[in-house]
Amino acid sequence: MTPVESSRAPCTCGRLRRASRALTQLYDDAMAPAGLRVTQFSLLRALARGGPQRISDLAARQLLDRTALSRNLDPLVAAGCVDIARGRDARTREVAITPKGAAALDAAQPRWLAAQRKVANRLGAEKLEALVAVLGELESLHPAAAAGPSPRPSPASGRGSALASPGPTAAGGRGSTLASPRPPPASGRGSTLASPGPTAASGRRSKAGSRR
Repeated sequence: MTPVESSRAPCTCGRLRRASRALTQLYDDAMAPAGLRVTQFSLLRALARGGPQRISDLAARQLLDRTALSRNLDPLVAAGCVDIARGRDARTREVAITPKGAAALDAAQPRWLAAQRKVANRLGAEKLEALVAVLGELESLHPAAAAGPSPRPSPASGRGSALASPGPTAAGGRGSTLASPRPPPASGRGSTLASPGPTAASGRRSKAGSRR
């Protein structure tokens, strides 16, 4: 019996989940003054880099199910940082970053970099590079990573993209003050955007998940 097969061996998934929670808290604490959680920052960053994407494709690229993606998208839509648009055919919806979302991403970037530096200083360049490589190998175990996003449909003749009206924005032009469903960090600072919370599946479909 190998050490991995021993009943006393640590659970690989359990340890990674604990480490992920620790890193998430570190990034969330660092980025709280910018009003974004790291999960929301990652989505805005993906949209800024990749342009408008079908909701199903974005979920596949982020290795998220539709419920988890909706939990992250809903507060961004409500804050006016993201638009949900009619897709290239009537059956699909595309999500795109807005100018307000781009501004929020720019404002959060320095705080994200500060969290990045803290992790790099703790691990060292060699360990960090090895960690990123190992994480890439583990991500390849996900079925969606092997399948990849489905190809985009060809544009329908004479049909343009009609942007859906975004959710309400905070009054007075300030950032969203949507309540977070999970308690704020111990430091007392809470995100000004709603937290996506845990990804446990529920019987209810959120608004962004039903827009497809």
